[in-house]
Amino acid sequence: MVFLVGTSGCGDSRPTTEGTPRRPAPPKQSVPSEHPEKPAGDKVAPSHCQPALPSCRTTQGRIVYVERVDPDGDGDAHFVVIDAQGITLPGLTAIDVRRGLRPHPLPGPGELISAAGPVQTGSYGQSQIHAFELHVANR
Repeated sequence: MVFLVGTSGCGDSRPTTEGTPRRPAPPKQSVPSEHPEKPAGDKVAPSHCQPALPSCRTTQGRIVYVERVDPDGDGDAHFVVIDAQGITLPGLTAIDVRRGLRPHPLPGPGELISAAGPVQTGSYGQSQIHAFELHVANR
């Protein structure tokens, strides 16, 4: 099926000083940023894997989602960060942070964190880092 769209007669046809029709400027569009704005001086210490953990991986990225209250009630916090290596999904890595490593106050979306730990399967079948080390920017 083919659709043809005609544009004849559209736009502002007032003549300019040169005698050619004036076309309206395209509307300005607000495009959301792919990454939250980076605050000035925002740095995070890198997290490191222990040599004895062969399945250990590291990540560093901006938080896009925080699960503050873990449904199973064990006090874990979960973060999803923008991460090019994409352990969980392309461009995203989930991090499971046990109660004893949970930072206070809990960081939120847009904040920069790093984590290291073995990759494990989460409760929804997703691959995620079970953090043994976690750092929050500027803390």
